[in-house]
Amino acid sequence: MNTSQNLQSFNPAALSRLEWRPVARSPEQLRLHPAMKELAWTGLIHELNDAARLKDQSLPEPILITTNGTILAGFGHRRLAMLEGIHEIDCIEYPLSEDEALQFILTHHQTRCGWNDFVRIRLALTLEPILQQRALDNMRAGGKDKGSTNLSKADRIDVREEIAKRAGTGTGNVGKVKAILRSAHPNIIAALQNGLLSIHRAWLWSKLPKLQQRVEFARYEEEGTQRKILHEFLPKSASVTLDPPQVIEALQRLEAQQPGSIDIRASRRRRRTVVILGQDFSRLPGARKELDWHA
Repeated sequence: MNTSQNLQSFNPAALSRLEWRPVARSPEQLRLHPAMKELAWTGLIHELNDAARLKDQSLPEPILITTNGTILAGFGHRRLAMLEGIHEIDCIEYPLSEDEALQFILTHHQTRCGWNDFVRIRLALTLEPILQQRALDNMRAGGKDKGSTNLSKADRIDVREEIAKRAGTGTGNVGKVKAILRSAHPNIIAALQNGLLSIHRAWLWSKLPKLQQRVEFARYEEEGTQRKILHEFLPKSASVTLDPPQVIEALQRLEAQQPGSIDIRASRRRRRTVVILGQDFSRLPGARKELDWHA
């Protein structure tokens, strides 16, 4: 049976019906799937944190592997064992090929923290050549376009749907991720992998020159930082109304009373000027009354 046929017939949900055996392996004998090595992805930190939190449970989550040591589940447990100097860990071994292993990894981790849509799509895209070959084989078997090496538009869409199904996402995102991987700045790709950016926003930016992409991403990061700061200073329950001229006058008084108490920083990326008022400002005599500050 060829690889494309294996890929077509394998169902990750049927893993429990496959032959398996308990084995003991050293952590160094286990490895990441080749598709995961290419990601340079930090999402496995979530797995490590979960493993550390649950390590004292009487029945920890088992480490699932293939016969050649490819990890299917339990990445964090393996990493934790290496950090703690454990020389042997219990595993459950299944006879799966590399492509079948990747399908299981994608299905098993769809709802796991850190395994966002971009990460899963990027992993699933490594199956694209095999899925394309399967589509060509189906065309030839049906007597359509015999000898052809090109896929029709309909067949390309079918391959995209297969990738989306394996990644557990929509077909539209598959096309966007492919465009992002072709054209996006590396900083944007790293942010997507770590869940700091949406696929749609990154796709829109990927149409810009790479230098402009960097500018847009830097502005987005700065705005995000400012939103966090504003959230810290303004609790959700607060309702604040401030008049800019009054604020300026109050700041002048504060600086006169406490020289050096005001910190001013310039930004070349911001389009608007944002003033963040600290607790010392709110304690200024008469500040709440003069500025109509209601909390």
